[in-house]
Amino acid sequence: MNEDLVLAGPDFVVVLDGATAPPELDSGCRHDVAWLVERLGGQLVLPLLARSTAPLADLLADAIAAVCAEHADTCDLTNPDSPSTTVSMLRVGADQVEHLVLADSPIVLRSPDRQLTVVADNRVDLLPEYTFEAVRRMRNQPGGFWVASTAPKAAYEAIAGTTDRAVVEVAAVLTDGASRYSERYGHSWDELVDVLETSGPSGLIERVREYDRLASVGSFRGKRHDDATAVFCRLG
Repeated sequence: MNEDLVLAGPDFVVVLDGATAPPELDSGCRHDVAWLVERLGGQLVLPLLARSTAPLADLLADAIAAVCAEHADTCDLTNPDSPSTTVSMLRVGADQVEHLVLADSPIVLRSPDRQLTVVADNRVDLLPEYTFEAVRRMRNQPGGFWVASTAPKAAYEAIAGTTDRAVVEVAAVLTDGASRYSERYGHSWDELVDVLETSGPSGLIERVREYDRLASVGSFRGKRHDDATAVFCRLG
């Protein structure tokens, strides 16, 4: 099952990447990760379609709170292993491009003169150890890393900001299954954007899948294969 989700409108893109849970994990929740991704995405897209001018972090905090309210009576929302997801949001206005990145789904912005800005939240990669217990202990905790789950305050820990609209020509929003083309396999971000521009998201993902297949055991951290999503936007 693909636990990524893309939602797009005339002036926004939202990408979520649900965290796959081991089948034996007791999350305290009767719902799976796909449910969380679908519900959270739905809560995010409504105000964006309505052209809300609220900051992206506020929209995300409200969405997390709304999803929590949907299952607070049936699930243990205090469980640290409750389903979770990354969230990346891009909103284009007349004068500014807004971005928000929570956990490892980066956004790449390229200017007309081909200067790149990579907005990445790499805090999970900075954990001193990557054991199941360490990840559980540091999830949504100061000094650890933050994801969208059961804590609306996580929205305000996201990497967020704005860029002048005039200096953004193209943008890419990626889950880590696609961004590993650069982050794991060593290609520059310029190369990644060039592949998207010339071959589209499917071309990038095909290349990543081939690298995944050939990667030797022990040469990477995390899963060999992962859901991969890439969105390429040309702003003009």
